[in-house]
Amino acid sequence: MASVSVFNMEGSEVGTMDLDDAVFGVDINEHLMHMSVVQYLADQRQGTQKAKTRSEVRGGGRKPWRQKGTGHARQGSIRAPQWKGGGMVFAPVPRDYSFRLNKKEKRAAIRSALTSRVVDEKLIVLEDFTVDEIKTKKVKGVLDALNVNKALILSGTIDRNLLLSARNIPNVKVAHFALDKDAEGNTTVRSDINVYDILKYSTLIATKDAVTQLQEVYA
Repeated sequence: MASVSVFNMEGSEVGTMDLDDAVFGVDINEHLMHMSVVQYLADQRQGTQKAKTRSEVRGGGRKPWRQKGTGHARQGSIRAPQWKGGGMVFAPVPRDYSFRLNKKEKRAAIRSALTSRVVDEKLIVLEDFTVDEIKTKKVKGVLDALNVNKALILSGTIDRNLLLSARNIPNVKVAHFALDKDAEGNTTVRSDINVYDILKYSTLIATKDAVTQLQEVYA
């Protein structure tokens, strides 16, 4: 079981935290991480591209000249692909680029991505990361204290102030991983983390609450 230092918002070490090997110490599966990244990027594509084939371009119903005796190559329509204003060969059409990974693959990819941050010593655990007001300067001060320029900040709560305070900082993104429990004891996971963001940003800054809840869900 790995152990990491816990820092406060001033950048001082205030303790340590044990990480569950079932989440932060698995064998890294690069193939599943790659598939998860490809899926994420494919889901971002709108797939609304469209061009006309020769059958969809207006006009071109009459043969431009007779078949033989003109000295020209034979032509059947002025809307054929080789003509200016003609249709496109194998024209792109609207399509859905998305595909699915099953739940087991998604969970394994997340575990692999989190483990890679630990192996590369790019995981920083904060005791807490809250801002009382929307203030970009305060978040920037925390990042400077931790000596971090490009980071994914993972909060254990949905903090609107933190989200709005960090959104104008280049190469910084705020995500959340929170568990909501109702009166009947049912748990709902509210999360917007993904493998792409975990790998894209050079450092993962996670609060203790976020790490605890990740281990509760993915262990």
